[in-house]
Formats: sequence, structure tokens, C-alpha cells
Amino acid sequence: MTLSAEDLEKYETEMELQLYREYRDIVRQFSYVVETERRFYLTNHVEMHVRNTDGETFFEVEMSDAWVWDMYRPARFVKNVRVMTFKDVNVEELDKPDIELPTEGGFGN
Repeated sequence: MTLSAEDLEKYETEMELQLYREYRDIVRQFSYVVETERRFYLTNHVEMHVRNTDGETFFEVEMSDAWVWDMYRPARFVKNVRVMTFKDVNVEELDKPDIELPTEGGFGN
């Protein structure tokens, strides 16, 4: 059985949607977003080091308790990740909203 280009595109679209839903459900459990040239991570601990070897500058990024945005990866939760890249790395701390109380049928009603 061969897949048509349309079937493959439909499969990839469904996988991306599933990945987005997983991301939406777990993002509040993490403190940082880390973007490299190849991957997007959610993590609770990140350290970035600028290294220089033989005149070449690169970045070494270490993360623990991470989630990887990769639809082809069967296990997206990773205990420890170490990435080395020559491209810029973007690290952003996520806002941690205060505890949200139910607005209907909850406290004080």
C-alpha cells in the first residue's frame, strides 16, 4: 500500500494538531521556552554557555525536565538535554499566572 501525497499531508497535519494540543495542555508546567535552529523545548531548568574553540563561537545549552516539540519523536519528555549550536538560541521565561479560581459554582458563590 502506498500513500498519496494528499494522504501524507493529511497525516502530517493531524500529527501537528495532536502535538499542538499536547503543548497547550502541558505548557503551564514549565518555566522556560528554549528555541534553537532545529528544535523548540519547554523546560524547567536551562543553562546556556558561550564556548569558543579555535576561533569558532558556539552555544552549549543544557536543560533538564524538558518537553521537545517534535512530531516524529515517540517520547517527547526528556530528563536531560544537551544541545550545541552555532546559531543563536532564544531562552524565554514563561509567565506563571496566579492560581485561577472557578468563576461559576466555585468559591464565594
